[in-house]
Amino acid sequence: MKAVILCGGLGTRIRDASEVIPKPLLRIGAKPIVWHIMKTFAHHGVNEFVLCLGYKGWLIKEYFLNYRAMTGDVALSLDRPHQVDLLQARDDDDWRVILAETGEETSTGGRLAAVRRYVEGDGTCLLTYGDGVADVDVGALLACHRAHGKVATVTAVRPPGRYGEIRMWDGVVREFREKPQTSEGFINGGFFVLDTRRIWDYVGTDPRTPFEGEPMQRLVADRQLGAYAHDGFWQPMDTLREYHALNQLWAGGQAPWAVWADARESTGVREASEPSVAGARRGEGEKTAETTDQHARATERRARKAAGGRR
Repeated sequence: MKAVILCGGLGTRIRDASEVIPKPLLRIGAKPIVWHIMKTFAHHGVNEFVLCLGYKGWLIKEYFLNYRAMTGDVALSLDRPHQVDLLQARDDDDWRVILAETGEETSTGGRLAAVRRYVEGDGTCLLTYGDGVADVDVGALLACHRAHGKVATVTAVRPPGRYGEIRMWDGVVREFREKPQTSEGFINGGFFVLDTRRIWDYVGTDPRTPFEGEPMQRLVADRQLGAYAHDGFWQPMDTLREYHALNQLWAGGQAPWAVWADARESTGVREASEPSVAGARRGEGEKTAETTDQHARATERRARKAAGGRR
């Protein structure tokens, strides 16, 4: 079974950061957010991935093409620059990753349709967004999908609260909770399960089709969309404030989505190329850490040089 991750959007709500790198490469600690998502799936036994690339997808390709060299020890001879020996890998990830070009302007449904050939023979696939983390129990999610037998299952989550909640009586505050999770109503949390034999009748082939639009509406009308209620942690990285919040959780060793065995060992460990967020004024939506921008621009320059300037 494969997990399809949508990695092609522009990420304009974190424009200062994502205008130089694709949002799935924005880092939580020392690793891109897409790595955190993949580690979550791998913890539950899903080690094959299809990444749907779009905006500056070649930077994502560069990251994974150089993954072993970037995360382990290497040896090289300066007089033989093409001979590089990987001495020791610090990550034991046995992932198989398909990096699929799905178009810069393609919508989410179109990206899924573009990778049909990689997943339709599997019977079932997972699908999620490349900019959000959660502690979803993927095994329980799959069991829910198999139990109801519908074409698709969506993980339903309660959105994180944006403001403190006050409960009062006769003008006296009786309870105050700082930014509680919404107690009523569910939203689309990604982490879909799809029947890859039947979903294509709903997705179609139009690259402009958002999966959240007509495909899901038709699934609902046909009573073919099940829901898996997830009451645990779920957080997208849609804003600069959320970017800082996720990095604070990781740096403090309090990242609920880090369910994999070596997560605590990884927490707080910085690699030399990791952008720091400590110097940024947290909560401001207009500026990102200077080091993040510098790292992103340097990464882009290296990748463009390697690709001969191709965009």
